Amino acid sequence: MKKLLFSFCLLGASLGLRAEDGHQLWLRPHPAAPVKVVATAKNSALLATARQELARGWQGPAGATVTLTLRPDKALKPDGFRLGPTSVQAATAAGLLYGAFELLRRQQTGQPVTTEVVNPSYERRLLNHWDNPDGSVERGYAGHSIFWRKDSSFVVTPRDKALWQAYARANASVGLNGSVLNNVNASPLILSAEYLGRARAIADVLRPYGVRVYLAVKFSSPVLLGGLKTADPLDPAVIKWWRGKVQEVYRQIPDFGGLLVKASSEGQPGPQDYGRTHADGANMLADALRPYGGLVMWRAFVYSPSDKDRAKQAYNEFKPLDGKFRDNVIVQVKNGPIDFQPREPFSPLFGALKKTSVMPEFQITQEYLGQAIDLVFLSTMWEECLRSDTYQAGPGSTVARCTDGSVYPQKHTAMAGVSNVGLDPNWTGQDFAQANWYAFGRLAWNNQLPSAQIADEWLKQTFANSAAGPRPATAADWNTNFLAPVTQLLLTSREAAVNYSMPLGLHHIMSATHAHYGPGPWWAPPGMRPDWTPPYYHQADASGVGFDRTTTGSNAVSQYHEPLAAQFNNPATCPDEYLLWFHHLPWDFKMKSGRSLWDELCAHYDLGVHQVRQFQQVWDQAQPYVDAERFAAVQDKLRTQSGNAVVWKDACLLYFQQFSHRPIPATVEPPMHTLEALITNDVQHKDAGPAN
Repeated sequence: MKKLLFSFCLLGASLGLRAEDGHQLWLRPHPAAPVKVVATAKNSALLATARQELARGWQGPAGATVTLTLRPDKALKPDGFRLGPTSVQAATAAGLLYGAFELLRRQQTGQPVTTEVVNPSYERRLLNHWDNPDGSVERGYAGHSIFWRKDSSFVVTPRDKALWQAYARANASVGLNGSVLNNVNASPLILSAEYLGRARAIADVLRPYGVRVYLAVKFSSPVLLGGLKTADPLDPAVIKWWRGKVQEVYRQIPDFGGLLVKASSEGQPGPQDYGRTHADGANMLADALRPYGGLVMWRAFVYSPSDKDRAKQAYNEFKPLDGKFRDNVIVQVKNGPIDFQPREPFSPLFGALKKTSVMPEFQITQEYLGQAIDLVFLSTMWEECLRSDTYQAGPGSTVARCTDGSVYPQKHTAMAGVSNVGLDPNWTGQDFAQANWYAFGRLAWNNQLPSAQIADEWLKQTFANSAAGPRPATAADWNTNFLAPVTQLLLTSREAAVNYSMPLGLHHIMSATHAHYGPGPWWAPPGMRPDWTPPYYHQADASGVGFDRTTTGSNAVSQYHEPLAAQFNNPATCPDEYLLWFHHLPWDFKMKSGRSLWDELCAHYDLGVHQVRQFQQVWDQAQPYVDAERFAAVQDKLRTQSGNAVVWKDACLLYFQQFSHRPIPATVEPPMHTLEALITNDVQHKDAGPAN
């Protein structure tokens, strides 16, 4: 029956060609079989949505009866559900909705539908939108904001509502239940009456899909918006102002989720401006939110101008505050210690904060990983982080278990992803970037899911009935010639991007000229603070390359629990993928492969280029199984990515060769550019996006 259902999804649509712009994401319609939905619960907006989705997408036996039962169960978390082939039981209406989507997903992808309990890993599963009040999106590569507009009109149009509803439906389908509507570099305007009114309108549309709204706020809002002379979190007038403002927000949005705060970081105001701690600032807001059940998400992304190791600062500032935050504060920690790099070791704050709720922050929008050009499936990157063992409470204390309540009794659990959504018709700029939105939601729901399963699900739901020409004769043909090779493409794409950009632990060597898209190991304008320039991170000189974070260097290794500290400290035991993150090594250092460090570096850059070329071949062979519009769009992006991978390889190898004074091995493709041309022109990349 399962194979028949998937074949039905694959072959059941009209044989005629039709335009595809990607707007329907992984929720593309399939011919639905008739189904009767019986609910043993009082009607509600969420329940109505669940019934509607089952009627809209049922792929099970025609005429079946599906029962939705609202009943408490000790085995169920608030959003969890008990699933059966024709039944969903949950303790909340939201659980019924997530169960309905799970049932449909399994039908559409051929996964077994057995009787089992399905609970989310995290209580709060959020997208963080870096959207500005003028409609622009910081580090956004898919057009303007879906929430805010440049014009001064606050009129909510039918088009707005339809877009927000489609967005909410996509989030609910993968279990996401929250959206921060604006940039962490927040404008105080977001708390003005006009913007709160629009936020209320957004909340009204998202609510039937179980998605609550949150706002990012500027810490100095009492001064900038309220006219106070200070934003000191211990000042009674400031405390009173925030309490009044929070009350105003909840009058507009009774189920408001809470506040996200970036403070005392990158020039943003914060409690340290007044000699206070992060805990002082977070607790003041937490006290204002507590009567309403609201949460403060306080970002741990902090650093200040310094010639010391930027990677250590978040740990140094937050570790001494462990246990000093209110229980409705959750510290939001980026996956790595620097800034969403193509590869970083996990942040040492994971597991180290034992008395404080901690949530991972991932970046879905590909700021340093090709933006909306390069095809890079980020699920493998996030899986790598979540499965990393911190050893903080003994072996098995993975990042996932240290943040989902399994190791420490966190009051709240959450995961956030910086959204890649914009007004482009396909939402994300690159059709395959939709897979990252999907993957984030699936991992936020179940942090143990393997990336291979996520890729399989997304491809089946996104492309299974979208052939550009005559349909494949069988589902097996589609599986062999499309699903298997394109899944492998997805699973290797992140490693390919690391290879052609920042292999062996290199990091932050991009050029700011291209808004972090292109290479720039030389980029260091006069007067620029060192930790904003690539030479600060790669430390290349005649003696070698890499940042020394060992006990004889910055000693960042000491922030990791044993046995990791000793493992990272020794180049013989440090994993190759983190080698130049933790070590400054000579160019002739002998690698585990037997090659010198220089030859190994060359081999990785060359491999990355050839991997992307292989992706082009895989996609070209997939043409019969993909609609013409999306096939051509992805093909064009891959062509650009392939050319720019060569630019990365040439720029980095020719630049580092100035210090290594070694030849590029004969087995490596010779450079197509000169270093002088690359530096002089700072190669302008197609679609690289505006600088921020």
